[in-house]
Amino acid sequence: MGETAARDREKVIRFLGSRPTLQSPKNFPLMVRPRYASTVVLLRPTDDGGFEVLLTRRPPQMRFLGGYYVYPGGTVHRSDYSPNMLARCRKLSGDDARRILDGAHDPDLALGHWVAVVRELFEEVGVLLCVTGSGAAVDLRDGAVKKRLELKRRAMVQKELDFAALLEAENLYCDLSRAVYFDHWVTPEIYSMRFDTRFYMAVLPAHQSPLKSSEEVTHGVWIKPHDAMSQMDRHDFPILPPTTIILERLARISSWEQVRRQYNLR
Repeated sequence: MGETAARDREKVIRFLGSRPTLQSPKNFPLMVRPRYASTVVLLRPTDDGGFEVLLTRRPPQMRFLGGYYVYPGGTVHRSDYSPNMLARCRKLSGDDARRILDGAHDPDLALGHWVAVVRELFEEVGVLLCVTGSGAAVDLRDGAVKKRLELKRRAMVQKELDFAALLEAENLYCDLSRAVYFDHWVTPEIYSMRFDTRFYMAVLPAHQSPLKSSEEVTHGVWIKPHDAMSQMDRHDFPILPPTTIILERLARISSWEQVRRQYNLR
């Protein structure tokens, strides 16, 4: 682990140790095994040559980080690396996914982390990192297509439809090359809800825009990283590490071209 990463993790432990929002060991004395999860930092360019990130606010009633601003993401499901699901994936092999994640998982589970990025981004904000059967980008300017996919997104959230079935019906494939892995965080052992989370970056696809709200999002906001950092102490902008740590890193990058080069985004 590099010095910067070690300092970042120490900041998180110190910060969370004083926060009542994550249940404390006094009430939950047993250590909990972390669940595998994926989170995606979605970016878009601005007219002045800079860039913005998408932050979504979780509904206050949600058990984990309810009311806080976060990046889209969630738990890796078994269905994310089922044979049917992996058959709907392109542009990343299981062996390459395993290598990128430092050999921590078998190839199928490693790929499942990328699939979770694509699925969660669609479920939470309606953005699809997918291509058609011919390899063309998904174009959501067609109102009928957009409406049909939104109805299917809602069915997914209600557990009435799985992601692989949606992709097969629409002749779509996850373009896993659009999600670029860049970091790994594990919730400290003292907390009752723990996640072993892989962090990714992705560029907002052309002709797509996130939903204003959804079942897991009260609202979303596009914001420049340094502007978000300047608001983090306000009571109406609740935000925690590692979200803030990543914003802090991105705030040091001056332009859209620089962030694209640094993280090899496409």
